[in-house]
Amino acid sequence: MPSSETTSAPSSIANKVFAQGELSIGITLPITGDHQSVVDFNEQIEHARLADQLGYRALWVRDVPLNSTDYPDPVGHLDPWVLLGALASNTERIALISGAIVLTLRHPLHVAKAAMSVNTLARGRFILGLGSGDRPPEYAAFGRDPDDRRDLYRQHWDTLAAAVSVPSRVIPDHAPEDAPEFYLLPRQEASIPLLAVGSGGQSVDWIARHSLGWMTYHREPQAQRGRYSMWRAAVERTASGAFRGFGVAMGLDLSDDPDEPATELSLGYRTGRRALTALLCDMRASGTHHVTLNITSERRPARDIIEEVAAHVLPEFHR
Repeated sequence: MPSSETTSAPSSIANKVFAQGELSIGITLPITGDHQSVVDFNEQIEHARLADQLGYRALWVRDVPLNSTDYPDPVGHLDPWVLLGALASNTERIALISGAIVLTLRHPLHVAKAAMSVNTLARGRFILGLGSGDRPPEYAAFGRDPDDRRDLYRQHWDTLAAAVSVPSRVIPDHAPEDAPEFYLLPRQEASIPLLAVGSGGQSVDWIARHSLGWMTYHREPQAQRGRYSMWRAAVERTASGAFRGFGVAMGLDLSDDPDEPATELSLGYRTGRRALTALLCDMRASGTHHVTLNITSERRPARDIIEEVAAHVLPEFHR
């Protein structure tokens, strides 16, 4: 069996985020306004502390290696490992999730070392979300061929999974006869859970076999139900009887009118809190286990939105 098939081992933090028949809610950082490029990351740390105190289940951090005027997202993201380290030191209970480390553009042993470091600082609260990147010019900038991304993703996943499992194994790229046997520190009490964010160029069967779950983007409800049905069929084919989570990243422009009906936006909704609760209930009933909110703070302060969702929406789901 490939070394990356480690999803059967339970993870307490993964179970808090992805649970059968339940839906948990997280937040994606940074929280920005439309077209905002300069971010106060000290303020983002305050948002993280607040989300932790109010009972959100996860904080998500993106990996954006390079910026370009051709890209739709102008935000100057911090290096994900630096931000995750700061979040680990400033929160106590909430899960920390990379959404997602671009596995094809980083050496898997570097990713393993960073993941183990964050997990140690977070006392076991880290879930390692992994993607393949979808911007061919970035591959060229890093000396990679975008046509190799599917194979690279699988190869790097196997090396990474071996390294962050318990017991940990280092699989070197090359091993001359006189090479020592390497290992990674700090040692972990439990394997770090691996989560596929997007498809990474892989089939849903591959994802169901190797990952604790599948995280995808928001789609209109009927399309999302079809995607979940495809996912469940893949899980039954490849891991029959096992649980695999299904999660969605959803944009949220929360109205200050609690009764405003939901209006579709790109990758999410503008809505009042009552319609938001109804939408999330429908998603739970359709098989979604986790939603991370990409909050827009153009019209309202982010703190107000975080507090309103915590007071009026979370109680329906985080019991």
